[in-house]
Amino acid sequence: MRFRSEQHLRRQSEISAVRERGRRVDGGAFVLWWRERAPEEGVPSEWGPRVCVVASKAAVGMAVARNRAKRRLREVFRKHQGLVAPGLDLMLVARSAAVRWDFEVLEQKFQEACRRLPAQKSSAADAPDAKQ
Repeated sequence: MRFRSEQHLRRQSEISAVRERGRRVDGGAFVLWWRERAPEEGVPSEWGPRVCVVASKAAVGMAVARNRAKRRLREVFRKHQGLVAPGLDLMLVARSAAVRWDFEVLEQKFQEACRRLPAQKSSAADAPDAKQ
């Protein structure tokens, strides 16, 4: 599955909303912050989940390590974005282990973290009642 440009959280207001009003899940090599998007925000749910990947110098290290950590976390999200409900905004905060751990372990930890997120709503529950 592609990681489209509309799936990136870009505005500082969106990123800070995830951090301030969201919840967090510890994944060992990363911290996953998540928040459900409100319908009035005007973001179509067809865009799927949106994500922002952050790596600080204090937590990860110099630029080469930070860039590698972000690339690895973006790829994990890209491969497993189907586990995340479409109406969620995520922020992945890298730790130094995101560079050291094997990619398979990183994927496994991301999948475990996704199991702790709200489940996707079924399309039958979202469909309006035809008998009204």
